[in-house]
Amino acid sequence: MASFVLVPGAGGMAWYWHRVVPLIRAAGHEPIAVDLPGDDRHAGLAAYVDIVIRAIAERSDVILVAQSLAGFTAPLVCARAPVRMVVFVNAMIPKPGETAGAWWGATGAAEAREQAAARHGYATEFDVGTYFLHDVPQDVLRAGPEQPREEAEIVFGEPLSLRALARNPHSCSCGKRRPFFPDGISTPRRARKARKGGGGNSRWPSRRVVECGRADRAPSCV
Repeated sequence: MASFVLVPGAGGMAWYWHRVVPLIRAAGHEPIAVDLPGDDRHAGLAAYVDIVIRAIAERSDVILVAQSLAGFTAPLVCARAPVRMVVFVNAMIPKPGETAGAWWGATGAAEAREQAAARHGYATEFDVGTYFLHDVPQDVLRAGPEQPREEAEIVFGEPLSLRALARNPHSCSCGKRRPFFPDGISTPRRARKARKGGGGNSRWPSRRVVECGRADRAPSCV
């Protein structure tokens, strides 16, 4: 049995994973949805990493799943805890020394988003419904929190090193329709994998894919 440590993106709400958790449990594994203080202006990446490390505790067969902004937390966790595999779900994956704030310009994310909107006929101006919640069922939204947490600025100014990431097997997974991080984002290679800025990046990754496979991979969670 593997332990899937599920780290949410911006806002940090463990609830984002609430539809994935029972699927992992049904597959015979242990899901651990981590809650992060995304709206705390004093809690940066170091605080996030400490919380994830405490969630891992003494577990040894850990698959770390990082959604969106959690792509910046995952490498730091890997430097401190035994992680068998990292799964990036619609994740922002940084280069060494990059900040989350600089990531947007470095990858061309904003330009790619606007170009995709023009191609597919939806609004280029950002709104939550179009870019984050486009494929989340209404009944799920009604049952969830009234407002998502807003991510504080502190995390976006903190650079990190990815030296530890190369030691961990890792996989990237993107949703089919991804208006927020569409095709066209620059994806320079590092650590023998393409950097994937892609992802519909729904704040609620309830219908995203957690990478699937055999014994050395995560079970399928759609």
